[in-house]
Amino acid sequence: MSISVLGMSVSLDGFIAGPDDFLGGDDGQRLHSWFTRDGGFVPPTGPAGGLVAEWAAAGAVVTGRRTAELMDHWGGDHGGAPIFVVSHRPPGPAARWGYPDVHYLTGVADAMKQAKAAAGDRHVEVRGGYIGARAIEAGVLDEIQIHQVPVLLGRGRRLFEELSAPVELDIVRVIDTPDATHIRYRVRR
Repeated sequence: MSISVLGMSVSLDGFIAGPDDFLGGDDGQRLHSWFTRDGGFVPPTGPAGGLVAEWAAAGAVVTGRRTAELMDHWGGDHGGAPIFVVSHRPPGPAARWGYPDVHYLTGVADAMKQAKAAAGDRHVEVRGGYIGARAIEAGVLDEIQIHQVPVLLGRGRRLFEELSAPVELDIVRVIDTPDATHIRYRVRR
């Protein structure tokens, strides 16, 4: 059975991006430095490499429109996995005509249901803080994978700015690497 996992790199003070969606630091990619080098993607080795391999094994992706558009819908697929975008507006031209594996839906629960069906026995990657919070509130997010980066950004966009109620989590796994501490939680139901 498929599970849904929100995966986010986060500063120690809870930010996932700077004030204008930039991630802080001179190169604008500080929060992703645990899996990037010299401005590009370089698969890490060791335990961090295993985490990146987990991403690549996703059977589907659920994301909000903002994240999808910032990432240009990952070029139409996310490593071969279909992308389900939650939005109340119709898709733009690229998503409408150029990306057949990008599907726009109006509700997070419906998007998750379709993504899990598409993923089969593989997991569903959830991308973006806003859609992650909405998935928690809808009761359709199973796990949260935090990549805690040792930096204080001081301002920006927080991962969970507001939730409608407290959410209890159980720690599933902790992996400590030189560039980040990776903590996986299960959402209690």
